[in-house]
Amino acid sequence: MLRSLFGLGPKADLPKLLAEGATILDVRTEQEFSRGHATGAVNIPLDELLLYLHMIRKDKPVVTCCHSGRRSAMAAETLKSHGFDAHNGGRWTKVQAALSDQ
Repeated sequence: MLRSLFGLGPKADLPKLLAEGATILDVRTEQEFSRGHATGAVNIPLDELLLYLHMIRKDKPVVTCCHSGRRSAMAAETLKSHGFDAHNGGRWTKVQAALSDQ
């Protein structure tokens, strides 16, 4: 668990997940998100995630991202505990790069 909280768990196959139409969930603050984000990402700050679970589709994978990968790891664990197929994508720039490679 501690390894996954710091983004050290199993690596997500970002290109595959994104090609499958995964939802990109950016859990940074609104202000951070406004300064740049992965194309098509949805912004729900980590501290508001539980309030907005109902807005996230459960029928497709979710790739979480943030600034460093720490918040996105916590978000992915939270989503998994609520029945989502969630994967920590790490930094939002890494997710954007995977999108650009498609």
